[in-house]
Amino acid sequence: MILTETPLKGAFIADLKRIGDDRGYFARAWCRNEFAAVGVDFQPVQANMSGSRKRGTVRGLHYQLAPHEEAKFIRCVRGAVFDVIVDVRDGSPTRGQWFGTELSAENQRALLVPQGFAHAYQTLADDSEVIYFVSAFYAPGAEKGLRWNDPGLGIQWPITEGVTVSDKDVAWPDFR
Repeated sequence: MILTETPLKGAFIADLKRIGDDRGYFARAWCRNEFAAVGVDFQPVQANMSGSRKRGTVRGLHYQLAPHEEAKFIRCVRGAVFDVIVDVRDGSPTRGQWFGTELSAENQRALLVPQGFAHAYQTLADDSEVIYFVSAFYAPGAEKGLRWNDPGLGIQWPITEGVTVSDKDVAWPDFR
């Protein structure tokens, strides 16, 4: 894997390092040792999948409070999404800042989201599917979120017209 830290400390983009021949390619999609070498201790306990029928669908911004905070490793396996994280860590110099990147079946890029970040994505294609591994089990009482279009965050979503968002995600509060 080729790991690149984002401007938000602890969050990494993971690109595949392909070894190919006439049959196709081989690539390591996850390696605990490679992440440990850059100071990340991510031990997944659960894998989740999500499918969205319509382009422009937004899911998030979600996170869980301590002691149920979760790190995530996200990959789009069908279609394409614009994946967004927001630093909600108390005392962090980048608290309230966001980062976004395209994850797609074509680019095969993944994003490691550390604990203390809200996470969301917007589908860029119909019938997009995402798989993500999480470091903690879902705890309903610890679930929190931020409004996806909070003007204070200023997230630059690629699609602004005809966006589909759940009632639950529309009702989350603004960050500040």
